[in-house]
Formats: sequence, structure tokens, C-alpha cells
Amino acid sequence: MNKLFIRSLTEQIPIEIIYMAEHHNPTKRKIIIKKMNLDTVVAYCFLRKQFRTFRIECILAAYPLIDLQHRSLSQ
Repeated sequence: MNKLFIRSLTEQIPIEIIYMAEHHNPTKRKIIIKKMNLDTVVAYCFLRKQFRTFRIECILAAYPLIDLQHRSLSQ
């Protein structure tokens, strides 16, 4: 996950995460990481349309977003 976070931070590309929110409700978020440290990432959250702080320990999974237009052109 760390390499994906660094890529989002340096290239400012969106990624998708599964995040364990309050009350143990998992949510899917599309984010672009703006800052990160050992425990948290600060990212723009497209769901909430604002900057949010996410605890790394609560990020259950992270995925690169697939650009479907680019993918269909290369096939």
C-alpha cells in the first residue's frame, strides 16, 4: 500500500481505498493523497468533497483506479 500512497502523493493521481469508518462501517473512498506520515494520510476525498485525515491502520485496502478510456484504447 505504501508505494501506492507515495505514487498518489507524488503524481497527484486518485486511488480508491476501503476505509473502516466510525462504528465499524467500511466505506469506499476515492482520494488523492496530499500529505502523509507514519500514522495518517491527509487526502482530498471525492465522496466528502473536502480534505480529510485518514488513519493508516483503518485503511483496509487500496487500489489504483483503472482508466477505462485508456484501457479500451490499448486493447
